[in-house]
Amino acid sequence: MATLGFVGLGAMGGRMAKRLLDAGHGVIGYNRTPARAQWLVDAGLRLAASPRAAAEGAEAVFSMVSDTPALLAVAHGPDGIVAGLRPGATWIEMSTVSPSAARALAGPVAKRGAQIIDAPVSGSPLTLEQGQLSFIVGGDSRALERVRPYLLAIGPTITHVGPLGLAVTMKIATNLGLAVQMLAFSEAVLLAEKAGITRERAVEALLRSVAASPMLKYRGPFVLEMPAEAWFNVPMMLKDLELALELGRSAGVPLPTTSLTHEWLQAARGLGLGAWDFAVVFDVLASLAGLPPSPKPDGPPPASRDAA
Repeated sequence: MATLGFVGLGAMGGRMAKRLLDAGHGVIGYNRTPARAQWLVDAGLRLAASPRAAAEGAEAVFSMVSDTPALLAVAHGPDGIVAGLRPGATWIEMSTVSPSAARALAGPVAKRGAQIIDAPVSGSPLTLEQGQLSFIVGGDSRALERVRPYLLAIGPTITHVGPLGLAVTMKIATNLGLAVQMLAFSEAVLLAEKAGITRERAVEALLRSVAASPMLKYRGPFVLEMPAEAWFNVPMMLKDLELALELGRSAGVPLPTTSLTHEWLQAARGLGLGAWDFAVVFDVLASLAGLPPSPKPDGPPPASRDAA
C-alpha cells in the first residue's frame, strides 16, 4: 500500500481521503482548518502542519481546493506542495481552477523531478459515497498509469482527454451545464406548480422523464428540501461560470445560457442566498412567480469547501 498526501479535506476532498484510507493506503493530509479533518484523523489519517509536509515522502499527492488563489497558496513557497515533492512523485491536482494556472505548475514540478496531472472530478458527495465518481484527466499518460490504482480507489471511471490543463477545461465545460440545467429545471417545476400541479408531483414527473440527468436526479429534490450542508454553494458555482465565460471569450465561443444563468446566481447572492447550494436559484424564480421558496433547515448552512 502506498503513502499518499492529500491537501484540501473539505466536503469532497475529505470523502476522497477516506476512500483511500479504506483501501488500505496511508494518507498524510493537510487542511487549512485542522478541526474539520478530525474525523479523518480518527479514521487513521496523519494530519500534516503544511502542504509541504503532506507531500514529503508521498508517492503521490492529491490537492482539492476552492479556486485558483487557493491553489497558488498551497502550491508555492517554502511550505508549499512543490517544495515537498520528491523525485518520481506525481501530483494529482483536482481543483476547478484556471487552466493556465494548472499548466504553469508543470515547470516548478519538473524541477523537483516530479510530474503533475490535472484530474478534476464529476460528481457530488452522494456520487462519491456510492462509488460512482468519475475523473477527467489531463497530462502525461505514463504519469496517469502510475496513479491509476489510487484514482480507482476513489471512483471507477477515468477519461484521459489530452495534455495538462485540458481536464480542468473539460471540467469547466461540464459545470456550466450543471448550472444551466438547474435553472431550466427550476423553470419547469415552477411553471407546472403555477398551473396547478403540486411541487412534489412536478419534481417526481420531471425526474422520471427523459429530461432527468444524473445531476438533476440528486439535486432536483433540493427544491423540496434544501440540504443543511451546501454541496456546492452559489459563490463556488459563480466562480466556475466566470471561468467558463473567460474561456468562451478567449476561444470565440458564445455562451448565452451560461451568461444568463450567471446573472440569476448573482441575484441569488445579492438576495443573501449565497451560502446555500446553487440549486437555490429556484428561490429567485419562485419569488418572482409569487410562489414559496424551497424549505430549508433551521440556521444557516456551512459553506461548501470544494468542487461539485
